[in-house]
Amino acid sequence: MNKKTVVGVSYVSAWIIIWGTIGSFIDFYFLQTIYLPGSTGQFLTFIITAIISTAIAINIFPAINKKLIN
Repeated sequence: MNKKTVVGVSYVSAWIIIWGTIGSFIDFYFLQTIYLPGSTGQFLTFIITAIISTAIAINIFPAINKKLIN
């Protein structure tokens, strides 16, 4: 594997961990106050955080990629 592949795979893996952590913290709060486990609210929490996380990851990838590849 070349450096570009390693950077790409590492970047995606890191963002999955970031998304899961943030989504879980938000979900934990909502489980205590708003909805029940397995509800549509829980599903939507993770879908919405995934969309936001994906948008952020796509927007900052060029800067990260440029720094790490060069």
